[in-house]
Amino acid sequence: TGGRVLPEVGEKRGPGWRSLQYNSDVKLALIGTHGVGKTTLCFELAARLKRRSLDVEIVREVARRCPLPINEQTTVRAQEWILLTQMALEIEATAAHEMVLCDRSGLDNSCYLVHAAGPQPRWERMLDDWIPTYDLLVWVPLWTQPSYDGVRAADPGFQRAIDELLGAMV
Repeated sequence: TGGRVLPEVGEKRGPGWRSLQYNSDVKLALIGTHGVGKTTLCFELAARLKRRSLDVEIVREVARRCPLPINEQTTVRAQEWILLTQMALEIEATAAHEMVLCDRSGLDNSCYLVHAAGPQPRWERMLDDWIPTYDLLVWVPLWTQPSYDGVRAADPGFQRAIDELLGAMV
């Protein structure tokens, strides 16, 4: 994955490095289009932080549980369900844990909404207030084509379109 959050024991810390071990109430979100490894990275990072005795909770991707159409067939109502569910789970996790890792954020979820229905001023205002609740957004770049897993869209054009929307929003 390339990026490193915590140095190895005895490793010299560079400028700007901030130890998450002594920082409470941290919420980090991995952002990016579907199929780029956010979930894998999220679990690997959580395992590493837990080995350092940190209280870590993962907020998993909620789109897979959405009772409404997702991917290319999504609707405004489906994306509203996803955004509201994501926010509720983040609130719940931050209330109970000192560190929360989100496998997606409201920002990249909103890309699917914009792709489906164009700009949504009401949601843009809400996200303007929500995005600052993240202490760190980590963009996982588009580096591979998606594979169909029973849920995830496998069209590389759709994957690229979402990645481009996210780039425009960041």
